Amino acid sequence: MSEVILSFEDITVRSTGQTVVGNISFEIRKGEHWALVGDNEAGKHLLLEAIAGRVPVVGGKASYGFYERYRRENPVQSPHFLWQKPVSFVSARHHFTSLSSKNSFYYQQRYNAADAEDAATVAQHLSEITPFPDTPVWTFEKVVAALSVQHLLEKELIKLSNGETKRVLLAEALLRNPSVLLLDSPLSGLDVKSRQAFNQLVTAITASGITVVLVASPDEIPDAITHVAIWNEGQEVENKLKAQYHPNGRHPVQPETLDRDEVKSLLSASAIPSFQAIVKMEDVTIQYGDKTVLDNISWEVRQGERWALVGHNGAGKSTLLSLLYGDNPQAYRNKITLFDRRRGSGESIWDIKQHIGYVSPELFQYFPRDVSCSDVIESGFYDSLGLFRDIEPAKQAVALRWMKIFGIAELAAKPFKHVPTSSQRLCLLARALVKNPVLLILDEPCHGFSAPRQRHFKTLVNAICEASNMTLIYVSHYQHEIPECVTKVIQLENGRCVSQVSETEMTN
Repeated sequence: MSEVILSFEDITVRSTGQTVVGNISFEIRKGEHWALVGDNEAGKHLLLEAIAGRVPVVGGKASYGFYERYRRENPVQSPHFLWQKPVSFVSARHHFTSLSSKNSFYYQQRYNAADAEDAATVAQHLSEITPFPDTPVWTFEKVVAALSVQHLLEKELIKLSNGETKRVLLAEALLRNPSVLLLDSPLSGLDVKSRQAFNQLVTAITASGITVVLVASPDEIPDAITHVAIWNEGQEVENKLKAQYHPNGRHPVQPETLDRDEVKSLLSASAIPSFQAIVKMEDVTIQYGDKTVLDNISWEVRQGERWALVGHNGAGKSTLLSLLYGDNPQAYRNKITLFDRRRGSGESIWDIKQHIGYVSPELFQYFPRDVSCSDVIESGFYDSLGLFRDIEPAKQAVALRWMKIFGIAELAAKPFKHVPTSSQRLCLLARALVKNPVLLILDEPCHGFSAPRQRHFKTLVNAICEASNMTLIYVSHYQHEIPECVTKVIQLENGRCVSQVSETEMTN
């Protein structure tokens, strides 16, 4: 029988002082590679955290065979070397720091040239990674080639797109040459080409002797994965060989019901003001030094239109959205009209933000976490990153009503940082809707969602568009995530607009 890499026997996992998952038994043997799937999002992510040693394991028995093997193969390591060290964990958030003060980056920093200069380049960051073993297999040159990040090496970390950040985080993890590689929803934020390359990369990683455990969508399990652990709500974990796992053969999950009358009631509480042009961009160009990020973009969005914004990782989508949301100071040197008002005509960024509900990977990355979930949502009324004023009972009541629609009302009083990542994203989605905005911008909103939750959110967006004149801009790399209410598409490629498709053209 093959060597045991990891063994959990009837363990209990605690988080924030509470027992979250109990009586877990899970074993990995040498040569096995696991995908964690199912609708119990908290369970899947907590298992990764437990393997990484980030949450306490109490009760039962835990054995870390990969650590003992690592110590045998690398005898020169310090006797105080912790068992967690030969593990690399690629999580939903990065922890990049600035060059000067080693403080974490902040929201909007990437759009301010002076501040962006305080960020290391990808090459500088990766060159500082120290491998765990004495004789690493994954060298700098090998990792750069395998992740296809050559063109990113001179780019500052803060200027990376969400998908580019994912690739750099994976490169960082591989450079450590871990015994065990943990990946939290690694395909989220990657474009089609990158997702296809990821399958081959996982094959190469497993062939090098690294054990891989990842949280994945049932339909996107890499070929090199050998086993699947199915985590569903209210059920014990079911383990299967990958060859025996058939996603379409699972018991159908009961869809979450949507209270459409409640949605209509919330949307009708305040009237959406009328504008002729929500967005009008004329030959907009954004440059940072010699790098052109947006090149002569012309685009008009009229009230009530629903657009999909698509393009590969690094195409310029996030930069374009930063111009709409008032985060990018280069808006003033371009011909941009928002809500019938030309940028630079005396308006403040708060005049712009008051009309917009916005959620993005960057907002998720940098949103303060030391507040309650209800405070996160109520802050949407004020467009602030956190709640810096007394709670208003009427606004708090509206926030709670949106939480009920999203199925997270029980989290209202809980600290934002102590709820699962997927619940944090739902809080930010509710925050975007709470003030009934004129323009709703959803930048990859379904990261890390289970299939039922994706379907529920898609149904909600369709219901909002049916019941109101809200304008929508929706960004996703996944065609199946885009709601049916979307009737127009703009596509970017390397900073240029390569296509604008109308409803008639979409249906032909």
